[in-house]
Amino acid sequence: MERPGDEHDDCRTAPLLEPKHAHGEGSNNDKQEEDEEEVGSLGRRVLVESKKLWVVAGPSICARFSTFGVTVISQAFIGHIGATELAGYALVSTVLMRFSGGILLGMASALETLCGQSYGAKQYHMLGIYLQRSWIVLLCCAVLILPIYLFTTPLLIFLGQDPKIAAMAGTISLWYIPVMISNVGNFTLQMYLQAQSKNMI
Repeated sequence: MERPGDEHDDCRTAPLLEPKHAHGEGSNNDKQEEDEEEVGSLGRRVLVESKKLWVVAGPSICARFSTFGVTVISQAFIGHIGATELAGYALVSTVLMRFSGGILLGMASALETLCGQSYGAKQYHMLGIYLQRSWIVLLCCAVLILPIYLFTTPLLIFLGQDPKIAAMAGTISLWYIPVMISNVGNFTLQMYLQAQSKNMI
């Protein structure tokens, strides 16, 4: 006849830790198996993590290459026209576009925070509101930057640039005004979609 506490006696007498194997074949084989499992699991984890990273980074890399490719190809074609044209284009694309793009991208980065908070809090209706507000703010900012594009020639001459190059840069900068305005939609939509992890669009 069993007493009520008999089933717990085995637990009381069992050792808390298993004894170590003697240094022999058994312990070496166990260690090798554990090492192989760790290496296999590490490789699997690296593969899984890299897949997740490429899902996010792959579309971004393609977008950056295609955007940068427009500048490089345009510069290559303009270089065939003449040195003055190439210098004017280089001034506009590297100085003016980087200056205005930096300001607009910095302003648009606030949208990434706001949309991320709204998406995390499941307040999806606020995503569209923040996007529309950012369009208004960035368009106002673009209007404030616009005089730099309109008065590029006198500005560059004032800074000591060659008058021929400054005149060419002034002509090219007028054609870059639509590009600067289009960056408003480009940057804000990037942040809006990234906040929702929609990187493949």
